[in-house]
Amino acid sequence: MTHTRYAFIKANWHADIVDQALAGFTEIIPAEQVDVFDVPGAFEMPLLARDLAETGRYGAVAAAAFVVDGGIYRHDFVAQAVVDGLMRASLDSGVPVLSVSLTPHQYQETDHHNAIYRAHFVEKGREAARAALMVGKARASLAA
Repeated sequence: MTHTRYAFIKANWHADIVDQALAGFTEIIPAEQVDVFDVPGAFEMPLLARDLAETGRYGAVAAAAFVVDGGIYRHDFVAQAVVDGLMRASLDSGVPVLSVSLTPHQYQETDHHNAIYRAHFVEKGREAARAALMVGKARASLAA
C-alpha cells in the first residue's frame, strides 16, 4: 500500500527554530500531504508518534524538537529518552518514525546561534522528507 499522507509532530519549545524543520519537510513533500501536530515539548512526541503511526493513515511520522541545556534538567537524558521512544514507536507500529530532534553541545540564545539552527532545521526537515520517501519506496518493493 502506498501512503500519500505524512504526519509531522513539532515540539513548541523554541518553535521559531523547530518550525523550520516543517518548512524543509514541505519543500520535498507537499504541505497538502502533511498533517501537522503540536506538542508542548520533546518528551511528549513518542507517545503521539506511536498513536499516529498505529492509525495506518501515514507512510511515515516525523518528529521535530530542539532540546537544549536549560541548566535545570539533564537535557541529554531527555534527548536520549525521546530518540529511544521514537525508535520504539517505529518498531512497535511498523511505520517509519523519523527524528528531527537535535541536541546541540553548544547553544546560546543569540541571533547568531538562532540563525545557524534555523537553517540547520530546514535541512534536517528536507532530510527527513527524503528518508520518508526512500524508506516508503524500499518497503513497497519488499511487498511487490
